[in-house]
Amino acid sequence: MNEWVGFNYQQEIERLKELFGFDFVGIALVQSPERRFELRWVYVAGNRSERYRRIKLQSGKGIAGLVFKTGKPMFVGDADEEWSAGDLFNYPIVSVEGLKSFGAIPLYKYNRVKGVLLVGYRVGGKLTSEQFEQFKQEVGAEFGPFYNKEMVKDESEQ
Repeated sequence: MNEWVGFNYQQEIERLKELFGFDFVGIALVQSPERRFELRWVYVAGNRSERYRRIKLQSGKGIAGLVFKTGKPMFVGDADEEWSAGDLFNYPIVSVEGLKSFGAIPLYKYNRVKGVLLVGYRVGGKLTSEQFEQFKQEVGAEFGPFYNKEMVKDESEQ
């Protein structure tokens, strides 16, 4: 994604990680159409290993794939309470990084989702819905409008 060269995404996710005290912050970007719009984790901070580099997702698969497909934020307060152990297989970044409490938002460019920003903790229940809302407000315009309210309705506000 060479058109995003003017902004240092790695530096910004590290700033967000420090500001909120997240254990993990990552950006998954959509790859070229030749790769069938595959999503890959490109920028990360707080990772435990390099295994995230091997994760390749299609639309609708994993956290990044679901947020990409729906264009809506995803919030999980406590994965251990909300998901069974078998569900983790469907969310490789959660399993690889040991995330228990996390949220993800779509990143838009030209009214299309081009990436997904994931933040989380390795302790269940640590990310609250209020903190997730604060995080969404803190995300700068440099990322692109993360949520186009005219296009889709945010069900988390109901």
